[in-house]
Amino acid sequence: MDDYVINVGKIEEWQMIKDMASLNDVFQRAKKALVGGGVVALEREQRNGPAYRFEEFTNLEEFELYRKNVYKYLEE
Repeated sequence: MDDYVINVGKIEEWQMIKDMASLNDVFQRAKKALVGGGVVALEREQRNGPAYRFEEFTNLEEFELYRKNVYKYLEE
């Protein structure tokens, strides 16, 4: 199975504007990838173009910690 790549810049943007629908969609797709045996990777795009991968999740427990951290200040 292919890796599911999350663009962290988009996550941060959606956090700022509180776009819960987009966040929920990305995290649901990532969870499906993990359950299917894939890897979820976090990438950040640099201003000059190339992206770099700085973290990977291979199990639901690690991924859930990241997801909770993203939603930490959004859920009221």
